[in-house]
Amino acid sequence: MFDGVSGRYDLLNRVMTLGQDSAWREAMWRGVPDSARRVLDLCTGSGTSLTGLLRPGRTVLGVDVSLAMLRVAADSLAGAGWAPRLACADGFRLPLRAGSLDAVTVAFGIRNLRPRREALAEIARVLVVGGRLSVLEAAAPEPGPLAPFARWWIRRAIPFAGRLSPDPSAYRYLSESIFEFGSGPEFEADLAAEDFRIVARRSFLFGAARLWVAERRPPVGQKATEPADVAQGAMFDTGDSAQARSRGARVGDEGAAWRLLQAVTSTALAAALVWAVSMWLKVRDDLPLTPPQRLGGSILLVGGLVVFAARSLIQWLRWSASRDGGVRHP
Repeated sequence: MFDGVSGRYDLLNRVMTLGQDSAWREAMWRGVPDSARRVLDLCTGSGTSLTGLLRPGRTVLGVDVSLAMLRVAADSLAGAGWAPRLACADGFRLPLRAGSLDAVTVAFGIRNLRPRREALAEIARVLVVGGRLSVLEAAAPEPGPLAPFARWWIRRAIPFAGRLSPDPSAYRYLSESIFEFGSGPEFEADLAAEDFRIVARRSFLFGAARLWVAERRPPVGQKATEPADVAQGAMFDTGDSAQARSRGARVGDEGAAWRLLQAVTSTALAAALVWAVSMWLKVRDDLPLTPPQRLGGSILLVGGLVVFAARSLIQWLRWSASRDGGVRHP
């Protein structure tokens, strides 16, 4: 199924997430400690989540069961420095030694691994004790005032967008699998059952997507090793790491401020267009215009209003996703 949709997979992801999936992946990357030297991106697909994991001195591995998806990833990453390794493998039988990884990320793939607890057990096997698991996933809407719209979007809009794909049935499956995954409590129970402790969680787009950052706990009777976010790599000293975090925080603050400015500007333009449309409706019949000219003016003004209203919504969502610069801890 994923082989068949590999060509337009990333484009349709942008459409279905209203262009927000890049910001969500950034939050997932921030769940991986800078000190992690060996990182796996499971269900890597076309490799969209790999570039943000790259660091000097870090080995990044992308694993997926779809060979066609991995070919897309290989083509897109061909010129990258510190290029990730790619492997076609079964997520339930990873070709890795026990305790060989410091962190694992999974973006929009954990719901495809069934039975889920067996998949989490395999992830726990390859992680060191104290290693991090950062999971980004589409989730079923929780009860609330926006739940009817969210359910409509998942049940109707996603399958409709899938008509642009060579295999529309894949996007019907996507819609169904989101509801089967649930709104989050079911996944958190599975994490706890497989010796993971949630250290951070976050919700995006009114709960349409969720992020969990979890830490592998030691089995009963086993003493924990030094946690991954405390251990210091030999190639970095404490001062350099602190400076890097400080620079990252400043960049995050600047990005949030820029998104806020864009959101305010778009909202102001949308408000101006609301006024312009209201004035046009009052005076258009009195203007010396032909019917086609009146129709054209209406289309331009209403179309502009729709565009800037949608842009305002997207910019406010981007600002909301970036304003705190990281995941929220419970």
